[in-house]
Amino acid sequence: MTEKRYPMPDSNPHRPADHPPAPHGRIGVLIANLGTPDGTSYWPMRRYLNEFLSDRRVIDYPRWKWQPLLQAIILTKRPFTSGAAYREVWDIERDEGPLLFITREQTQALGEALTAEYGDKVMVDFCMRYGNPSTAAKVQAMLDAGCDRILFFPLYPQYAGATTATANDQFFRVLMGAKWQPAVRTVPAYHDHPAYIEALAASIEAAYGGLEHRPDVLIASYHGMPERYLAEGDPYYCQCLKTSRLLRERLGWDEGALVSAFQSKFGPEEWLKPATLDEVARQAQAGNKRIAVIAPAFSADCLETLEEIRGEIREAYLEAGGAEFTYIPCLNADRAHIAMMADIVRANLAGWV
Repeated sequence: MTEKRYPMPDSNPHRPADHPPAPHGRIGVLIANLGTPDGTSYWPMRRYLNEFLSDRRVIDYPRWKWQPLLQAIILTKRPFTSGAAYREVWDIERDEGPLLFITREQTQALGEALTAEYGDKVMVDFCMRYGNPSTAAKVQAMLDAGCDRILFFPLYPQYAGATTATANDQFFRVLMGAKWQPAVRTVPAYHDHPAYIEALAASIEAAYGGLEHRPDVLIASYHGMPERYLAEGDPYYCQCLKTSRLLRERLGWDEGALVSAFQSKFGPEEWLKPATLDEVARQAQAGNKRIAVIAPAFSADCLETLEEIRGEIREAYLEAGGAEFTYIPCLNADRAHIAMMADIVRANLAGWV
C-alpha cells in the first residue's frame, strides 16, 4: 500500500492564490522531560534554577513569602553549588548535560521506529519543561510543519504534580497562544505498564549477571516529595510503591529483597520516607555489605542519578560500613525502553493513524 502523504498548502483548489501557507495533516509526538541548564556557570544556572524553583507546582508556598527568599538568598548561592554538581556529570565534548543528550538519543530512536511504521505522517521531537529546547519552541515547530494533532508524552512513569502536571500545564499554556490549535492528547502515567516493568526487570537481570557477587538487597530510589502532597491527593507515592511491587513480583523475589526509598529532599518540610540516604546506611548497619540501587522514576540518567546516587548516596553507604555498591543505570535509549515508548505511543495514537 502506498503511504498517504499529508496535504501541502497548494493542494487545496479552493484556497485563494494569496492565502498564507497552512500545512496540515501531520501528527506530532512530543516527548517532554524536566530540563537542564544551558551551562554550568553562574548565570545559566541561575536562569534555570529561577524557572524551576519559581514553578508553583514545584514550590507551592505563597509567592510573597517564597520569591524574596528565592531571589535574595537561594539564587545568590545555589547556582554555585548546583553548577559544581553539574560539572561532575557534564559532557565536555558535547557541552551539555546527560539528560539533554540522552533524551535526544531516545527521540531519535523512537522517531526511527515510528517512521518505519507510519512514514512521514508522524513527526517526533522532544522538549524540556525548564530550559531548552523549550516547550513553546517545539510546539511551534510542529505547527509550522503541519501537525494538526499532537500527542504530548511526559516521560515520567509515575504521575506527580511537580513533574507530569507541570509539563502538561506548560504545553496547554503554549497552546493558549496558538491561532489554530491542534487536537491534542496527553500520555498518562505508565508506572504499571507491562513493558515498562519488563524493561526494568531486564536491566536488573543484566546488571546482576555481570557482578561477581549478587547484591544482598536492591534499593529502588525514587525522587522524593513533601508528605503533604500525598495527603493533598497526589498519587505519586502510591504509584512508586506499585512499580516496586510489580517489579519484585516479576523478578520472583521475596519481600525485603527490594526496598523503596526517596531521594533529593529540599526544604524544611517532612518528605516521603524512608530517605535513600538513611536507608542505604541502615542496610549497611544491618549487615548487608552489598547493595544495588536503581532509579525507576527517571527515564534518563541525570544529575540526580549520576551525581547524587553514584556520589552522595554511595558515600553514605560505604561510610556506614557497606562494601560493594552497584548503580543500575536508567533505561535511557535501551532497545526495550524504546520499544516500550513506541507501544505507548501506538496505543495513544489509536484513531489518529
